[in-house]
Order: sequence, then structure tokens, then C-alpha cells
Amino acid sequence: MERKPACNESPSLGSEKEPLTCRTRSECKKDGQLLRNCKPSLRLSEELNKVHPSPGERAELGPLPNKYLAVQSPEAPCNGTRNGVDESSTQTLTVIPSCRAEVQHLQAEVWERETWSKKIDFLLSVIGYAVDLGNVWRFPYICYQNGGGAFLIPYVIMAVFGGIPLFYMELALGQYHRSGCISIWRKICPLFKGIGYAICIIAFYVASYYNTIIAWALYYLMFSFRGELPWTSCHNEWNTENCTNYFHNSSVTWFNNSISPAEEFYTRLVLQIHKSKGLQELGGISWQLTLCLLFIFTVVYFSIWKGVKTSGKVVWVTATFPYIVLTLLLIRGATLPGAWRGVIFYLQPKWDKLLTTQVWVDAAAQIFFSLGPGFGVLLAFASYNKFHNNCYQDALVTSTVNCMTSFMSGFVIFTVLGYMAEMRNLEVSEVAKDTGPSLLFITYAEAIANMPASTFFAVIFFLMLITLGLDSTFAGLEGVITAVLDEFPHVWGKRRELFVFLLIAVCFLGSLSTLTFGGAYMVKLFEEYATGPAVLTVVFLEAIAVSWFYGINQFCRNVKEMLGFTPGWFWRICWVAICPLFLLFIICSFLSSPPDLRLFNYKYPNWTVVLGYSIGTSSFICVPVYMVYRLASTPGSLKERFIKSITPETATEIPMGAIHMNAV
Repeated sequence: MERKPACNESPSLGSEKEPLTCRTRSECKKDGQLLRNCKPSLRLSEELNKVHPSPGERAELGPLPNKYLAVQSPEAPCNGTRNGVDESSTQTLTVIPSCRAEVQHLQAEVWERETWSKKIDFLLSVIGYAVDLGNVWRFPYICYQNGGGAFLIPYVIMAVFGGIPLFYMELALGQYHRSGCISIWRKICPLFKGIGYAICIIAFYVASYYNTIIAWALYYLMFSFRGELPWTSCHNEWNTENCTNYFHNSSVTWFNNSISPAEEFYTRLVLQIHKSKGLQELGGISWQLTLCLLFIFTVVYFSIWKGVKTSGKVVWVTATFPYIVLTLLLIRGATLPGAWRGVIFYLQPKWDKLLTTQVWVDAAAQIFFSLGPGFGVLLAFASYNKFHNNCYQDALVTSTVNCMTSFMSGFVIFTVLGYMAEMRNLEVSEVAKDTGPSLLFITYAEAIANMPASTFFAVIFFLMLITLGLDSTFAGLEGVITAVLDEFPHVWGKRRELFVFLLIAVCFLGSLSTLTFGGAYMVKLFEEYATGPAVLTVVFLEAIAVSWFYGINQFCRNVKEMLGFTPGWFWRICWVAICPLFLLFIICSFLSSPPDLRLFNYKYPNWTVVLGYSIGTSSFICVPVYMVYRLASTPGSLKERFIKSITPETATEIPMGAIHMNAV
């Protein structure tokens, strides 16, 4: 046994720090924290290929993998022995005397991390995040636009080879390294740490427009508690002479300038978009929507301010309620006259569409934005899992639920569109012209208003939209909160409630432009440019950093330590080659043909393309800026700087019962 009187700080890889010596507890601190190896430690030998022990094997630790540095259990006596046995004869251990109080302090302040109360809390949170408003309005529209049933072929292919592998990769990274999207890069590849900051800015942009859509749904909900829904009549103060109600009068002729009462309710009362001349003159702020958004953010704050233990309980309602409503709406829609016309239009395959590139681009983009890797949420949620949780199974289950929900939503939407086509004596294609939020707030709202028991179905429908949106908001903000608290624990570690309040206040102020009379124009701009290309590029670099710099073999060893088995060749090929190509394919397609933005009768001016790319670049610019900063601030030659910048600098802290280890 080799005695070591010194107190050593475990050096980072590539670090040139000399061991620090200390004789008292006060000298064992640095920046207010205990040093990692401050007397209460015993070193265990290295065995690179041993699987991480399962919970049942923790009693017999033996040699541990990946150069783990273990902190002695508080139960161990302070005399340099364990369980009364002299360890001097054991050559694989170097025991240093420790004090129980110091070890307990070390574990309490440094190593402990909040975990989910139950496994189902985590699953519901991930499902609630992945299943959002886009599943209800985006997938059905893209499906019928790109060949109906034929679209399911590229959709499934892109899910299997692109979306699900990326989903699985992020869950595994978060669960193993137990860090948010900023600090995790110190343990993977420090050069790419700018990705974490970019993700936080993207999350801010999403919160600035996404919650406004939820506020629209809340505004509709308040008007739904009436015997006669206000968007069924043309006799309201906001209606114009072009308002045409064909439901209550079958002899009414529909002209090109005719406007349904549902459309006028949405555009003239909720949005008040007629008071704006476009992006160049957005107009004043709608106080009604401002109060709705304030209420939404208040609910969000009290749902996430205490951490995943509170938000994990809220999702029991917000994640399950939409499925109850979707089932009721599907049953009701299937009994409506003309529903079969909508289903045929939704699923009738157009095989020639498969020969067009755009169909494959739309399939790849839909599955990517539906599953949602790259927003820091999966990393954050998985970081609160227990170390041996089966994240592989979680990835398959939640991805399948997400895709099936999108497919089910198509039936919910198109049975109602078939009913509307039957009532109007039009083709389904003529009725299904609205896209995005308009599909929900005009077309579907109008159909519900003309069903029997319309008030009941309107209330549960808009409640469903609100809960779908709240889940995603909880998740998006939790990704930022986890990232900042992990990166700056000394500043915000004990002030989570204050930080959450400040974050929500900033998001509310950022949403003011979307609350103006022309706010719908800003929502459309943010949706198309602020998140799309930026998050695609971020995930592309993330896949490259993990697979090529951190190393696919090292990543697979990490997975084996958690799950007990190594990912197969299929996953390796997807992570190394297919996923980066999958993302590069979408990015190039987007850049080669920027979206031609239109909303109602307003065509976005050409300068909005420059504005949109500027918004998107403002987040992604963090990546190259941090790379330059990292290389410039690292000492040594250019080659030495690069090697140090791609070498993990912080050990991964892994709990094993009463012992916490650092995977160096």
C-alpha cells in the first residue's frame, strides 16, 4: 500500500497542473468547492473493457473501467482500512485516510443530482415534448401534399435511418454524462462547446413565438363556453360584408371573395391582422393576447420552477389528455357524413411523387422536427435518469409513439375535412388549402362549430392544443435551465426559482413582437428561419463531434457501461455516416430553395429572406466564435491547441451506490 500525504486535484486531460497539497480541510478547497481527490479517496485499477456493474453487482466492485477515480464511501473508517481489513496487501488499491464528514460534504455538494421520481415521469415528459402542435397540423398537410399513403414510405425510411438514431444518441449522451447541453461538451469535445450556447439561443427564439400560438388557443377556449360559438355567425361586430355562412343556409353561393365566419373570427378578432400593413408596420400590441400569454407563462413557471420532480407530475395531465381528446375526435369524425372522402384523400397513394426530391426532403424534415433532437431537451431529460436506465428501449418506445400519434392525427383532421367538403359540395383538395395554425384555428374550428354538441368538442379541442403546447414549452425551457445550472452551479445552483423567473420574463419580453396586430407575420418568420436551418446545422455538428472526434468506439463503450450491451453495427453506421448525410441533405435542400413566405393575402417582401437568415445565423454563430476563442486562449502551438481542444477536459461523474466515480 502506498501512502499519499498530499491532497491531489484530479488533473484534466492535457492539463499541466501540478498536484496541490493541503493539510487541513480549508486548504482542500478551490473556488469554494472541495477538490476532487481531497484525501477521501482510494484509487482503483484500470480495466478498459469491463462492463459497468449492474446494481446487483455493486457490492463486489473489483477493478473498474475507463480509469475511474472512486471516492470512498462514508461508511469506510478513517484509518485507511475498509471493514476492518488492512488493504496493504492489495496492489491494485492505493488507500488514503479520509473523514466521513468530508466525504459526505463532497457527495452532497458535488455529486448529487436530481432524478425522476418514477420512470413513467421521464417517458411522459419525452413523449409530451416530442408530440406537439406540429404533429396535429404539419404531418397531415405534408402527408397529403406529398403523395398521401405513398409518403409513408420515405417517412418511415427517414425515421429508421435518421430520426431514431439521433434520438437514441442524445438520450444516451445525456444519461451517461449527466450534464446539460453546454457543460456536456467539456466531457466530449470542448472545441464544440459553442453548440450548447447556440441551442440556448434557439430555445429562446422558439419560446418567443411558440407560446403565442398557445395564447391564441387560450383565447379561443375562453369564447368556447357559449351556447353558440361566435365563429359560426356573420352578425358580430368584427364581421364584414364578405362574410358568408354556408352551414346554416344551403342555398348560399360561395364566391371567390367569400370569407367564412371562422376565418374572420381568427383574422379580425383574435389576430386583428387587418390593422397591420405587414412586417414594415406591425401595429400596436393586442392587450387580450398579452394577458393570455402572461397566463400561459405563469402556468409554465409554477410547473417547472422546482425541477423535474414537479414538471414530471404535471405531464401526467398534459401528456395524456391529448390522447383522450384525439380518440374522442377520431370517433366523432368517423361518424360524420363525408368522412370517408377525407380518409381516401389522406391515404390514396400517388406513387409518382416518390420520384421527386422534395418528397424525401419533406419526409426527412418532418421526422427530424417531430422527434426534436438538437434542442437540448433530450440531453437535459436523460441527465436526470438513473445510470442504468434502458435509454435504448426508451428511444424506441417514444419514437414509435410519436410517429403513430402523427399518423392518427391525420385521420382526426381529414375525417373532418371530408365532412366539410361534403357540406360545401366541393372537393377535399379545395377545403384543405389552409396550412399551419390556420388548419386548426379556421378549418377545424369551423367544422367543430357545426357539429352536434359543438361547445363540448370546442372546449376539449382547444384544451388539447394548450396541453400539447405546454408540454413542449416545459421541455424547451428545461433544456436551457439544465444547461445554465450545470454550467454555472456556483451562481445559480441554489437559485433555480430565481433563474426560471428571469428566463420566463426574458421570453415574455421577446414575445412582444408576436403579440402585435401583425404578430402572425412574425410567428411565420420565426417558425421558418429562426429554428429550421440553425438547429439542423447544430445537430449536424453534434453528430460529427460525437462520432468522429469523441469517437464512435468510446461512445459505444459508454453505452455498454450503462446498458450492458454494445450498440450493433446498424447504429454505428447510422451515427458515423447516415445521420450526418441525412442532416446535410436537409440543410442543402433548405439553402438551395429558401421558403417563399405567404400568409393569407400577404406576400413577404424579398428583404425578409435576409432578415430570416440573419436571425438563424445569430444563434449558429456561437459555434465558430467559440472555436476561435478556444483555440486562441489555449497555450501551445496550433497543433497542440487543436489536440487539447478536442480532448475531454472534465471527468464524467458516475454514481455507483455509495461510491462516485470519474470516467476520465
